[in-house]
Amino acid sequence: MKLTKHFTLRELTKTNQPHDNTPNDQEVQNLIKTAVQMEAVRAILGNNPVVISSGFRSERVNKAVGGSNSSAHRTGEAVDFVCPKFGDVTAICLELAKSSIPFDQLIWEYGSWVHIGFRHNGKPRRQLLTKRSGKPYVEGGPGL
Repeated sequence: MKLTKHFTLRELTKTNQPHDNTPNDQEVQNLIKTAVQMEAVRAILGNNPVVISSGFRSERVNKAVGGSNSSAHRTGEAVDFVCPKFGDVTAICLELAKSSIPFDQLIWEYGSWVHIGFRHNGKPRRQLLTKRSGKPYVEGGPGL
């Protein structure tokens, strides 16, 4: 099912976990809104392809990957991604941080991917964070 021009439901729900990862109707609605926001992210990144490694996570999938119970992935309001044709994770974070994208959280994670979370109901915090292996989340990010 195509959610927007460049993003599909399958792409936003894929997992390598052996658990069911089928979103309910409300979660699909959130994923549609997230896909719309990801179109804006893609445009800011030069309209280059965005490669999603994680979108929606069912409760079992989220638990299996060690995700937080309060993760925006659980509601279909977060995406982990890279955009190789634009640049590395730091370049992506810097570009999105200065944009008008209404993100709730933008996280530079392990230098390997960007986590962007949205708040479809409520005011986005525009929180910038960094996560390094074995360390807690810290405010700000490389170059932010």
